[in-house]
Amino acid sequence: MFSRRGPKAISSYPISLPCIYSVHTARIFVRLATGVQVPIAKETVMPDSAYKVIDVIGTSEKSWEDAAQRAIAVAGESLHNLRIAEVVKLDMKIEEGKVVAYRARLNLSFKIE
Repeated sequence: MFSRRGPKAISSYPISLPCIYSVHTARIFVRLATGVQVPIAKETVMPDSAYKVIDVIGTSEKSWEDAAQRAIAVAGESLHNLRIAEVVKLDMKIEEGKVVAYRARLNLSFKIE
């Protein structure tokens, strides 16, 4: 499957084949059921770490994006090593038929030291 031009495109293999993912010195490979090992990415291997995920809600009168940014900014004042913010839910507060606030709920992860 490997030639002088490099590996075959991963899309040229049948998708339904089961595969095993393995990590080798900063490269990620897929080993197909046929035994072929295909590189799929070049990444640095992350050291063993532990992360905590918390629920955070931010609010804004302008937009959901601003609400999410405020949630991260406020959480960042007391938490260190913030890693990933996942938007879980977006909603609005309505009073008298008008939107008065945008709310963004995030799952926020940070590294535990």
